[in-house]
Amino acid sequence: MGANAAGPRLEEQWRDILSVHARTMCEIDRALHPHGLGASDFEVLDILASEAPEGGEHCRVQNLVGRVHLSQSALSRLIGRLEKEGLVERSVCAEDRRGVWVSLTAKGRALHADVLPLQRAALARTLNG
Repeated sequence: MGANAAGPRLEEQWRDILSVHARTMCEIDRALHPHGLGASDFEVLDILASEAPEGGEHCRVQNLVGRVHLSQSALSRLIGRLEKEGLVERSVCAEDRRGVWVSLTAKGRALHADVLPLQRAALARTLNG
């Protein structure tokens, strides 16, 4: 199959992916909004909860950049907002002063646990339905 013949089919598949993504993000935003979170906020909390399940552990901000669909500057602003709300803490890496660590606070861990079922239900509604 040549590139020209595959083009319209690939474009249609790409648009389908974008549509599913947009619907899913909107559904997650709607479900989490009453708790003061959006889909991207939850994604950061969820990664931190899975990376540091014991609490008190931390993750380098640089490691989050490739895992969330935000630019580095947008991620930094998001983390700053979560920190202001008392959900995460930032600290400087002792070995490399350029590195920044981020970890969930007890409040962030509790909120994540509260909203996790809401996020999973939103995923089920949009991806299974």
